[in-house]
Amino acid sequence: MLWDVDGTIVDASDGILRRLTIALEHFGKRPPTRGELVHWIGPPMFESFQVNVGMSPAEASEAVAFYRVLGKKDGYTTGARLFDGVGELVRDVAAAGIPQATASSKPEIQVVALMDHFDLSSSLTATVGATQDEKTLSAKADIVAESLRRLEVAGVDTSRPVLVGDRHHDVEGGAEHGVPVIFVRWGFSWPHEADGAQAVVDDVDQLRRLLLVEEHGD
Repeated sequence: MLWDVDGTIVDASDGILRRLTIALEHFGKRPPTRGELVHWIGPPMFESFQVNVGMSPAEASEAVAFYRVLGKKDGYTTGARLFDGVGELVRDVAAAGIPQATASSKPEIQVVALMDHFDLSSSLTATVGATQDEKTLSAKADIVAESLRRLEVAGVDTSRPVLVGDRHHDVEGGAEHGVPVIFVRWGFSWPHEADGAQAVVDDVDQLRRLLLVEEHGD
């Protein structure tokens, strides 16, 4: 099992909105409203600064660096919380003997900090995220490939993977490797982003039934 992080396991929107406001005002851009966070949470920040506020690649690199300094000062877990019931599900999936890894567009150093903070690291075989520059490794398809590679190195049979995520990037990234996606609606997405997903769930109980009840029934 592969897990997206932002919008799927963790709600870090309060901290993201605060840091984006500071960063965009610093560069003379209008900060997003809470409703506009859907355009920022999910894709790599390097991409979002270009698409959402029209920065050049060079400007976006500078903005990402500034934003990451803010995050480091804040502490990567400040203001973050688990979506209700998801932490328990990750632990129960591990207890059922199903290997798991993250597949996040968030920098890996932050993903590791979050998984440690919420005591989920021991339930994961691999913790995978983007590189610090968010350019060397940032596309969802590449991150999915890296997650599968690390699971294979750990001796995991990856012939029947599934990815849980909340954005169209997850659906598209999974499709590039033939990985079916379970789309969760509690994250930061528009309804049409679920198009192409193998399944769509509205709450953690529905996800639990798909991951555990059906697994034991096979």
